[in-house]
Amino acid sequence: MRYVTTEPFTNFNQTLFRGFLPLFLRLLQRPLGELSPQLQKHMQSISLNQLETLGETLLNFTTMEDLLHWLQTNLSISLIIYF
Repeated sequence: MRYVTTEPFTNFNQTLFRGFLPLFLRLLQRPLGELSPQLQKHMQSISLNQLETLGETLLNFTTMEDLLHWLQTNLSISLIIYF
């Protein structure tokens, strides 16, 4: 009996995620300016699904507050640590 494993897909998704994250950080920095080291570190811990959701909305961000509000609303992140 053959077993189907999702491991190759998981590895692919992790590789894909690592490749897209720097692009997303650069896209966020264009309208928002430099992201704090704390915020960059936090962004590295979000999931691929969260990154996809963020990608759908990042073009609407015009201020850092927009990003922080999105993080708080969608990921339950405290805004205090980023100010």
